[in-house]
Amino acid sequence: MITLDQIDKNRVPQHVAIIMDGNGRWAMKQQHERLFGHQNAFTAVRQAVEAGVHTGVKYLTLYTFSTENWNRPEDEVAGLMELLIKAVREETKTLMDNNVKLTMIGDIDRIPEKSRLMLQNCIAETSGNTAMTLILALSYSSRWEIAEALKKICADRSLRPEDVTEDTLRNYLTTRDYPDPDLLIRTGGELRVSNFLLWQMAYTEFYFSDMLWPDFRHEDFYAAIYDYQTRQRRFGQTEAQVEEKK
Repeated sequence: MITLDQIDKNRVPQHVAIIMDGNGRWAMKQQHERLFGHQNAFTAVRQAVEAGVHTGVKYLTLYTFSTENWNRPEDEVAGLMELLIKAVREETKTLMDNNVKLTMIGDIDRIPEKSRLMLQNCIAETSGNTAMTLILALSYSSRWEIAEALKKICADRSLRPEDVTEDTLRNYLTTRDYPDPDLLIRTGGELRVSNFLLWQMAYTEFYFSDMLWPDFRHEDFYAAIYDYQTRQRRFGQTEAQVEEKK
């Protein structure tokens, strides 16, 4: 088991993203409905947030609800939205106690008004916090995000085709104010990114775990950070070039 003491605080990823997978399967293992798994996921979220603060991570993005998730059974979606309200209401104190700022990305207009207002209130209340920024990817998918960015670029009559660069597109993404993720953690045993931050994860390190999300704890976050610190990030350069810069 990896502990906080084993983490090199000088080599902590600035931005960690998490695909929180396995709630439904966890619930079925307990012989409950899928919503039971989502209800029990909040402890794991709290543990990940606390572990992020303890290690010195500056940005933590949680893939909370994808645009594709709207296609799930209506009762499950309605239950998830109610759980979102409950979680925001109950976890605002945790965010304040840990000096964490909340924000969100995604197609927010699709979120029911009651949930949206609760989120906006929490965002306002935590806006002055500075230890870490918690980004909820809510009603989000990367293809949706890129399509929306392209629409805005096409509508900008001051731009000529030859003016459009990678930086142009980046500046129209919902994540434009945040650095790209250094590390992606995915629980649940699946080996895919599920339409999540596709543009931003061009050079992200991936860490996959068979653990189902409701079982995720501090030490599991530390284990992912520890594994990240064993890797050499080259960004297209050779190993020798990277070593030369040290």
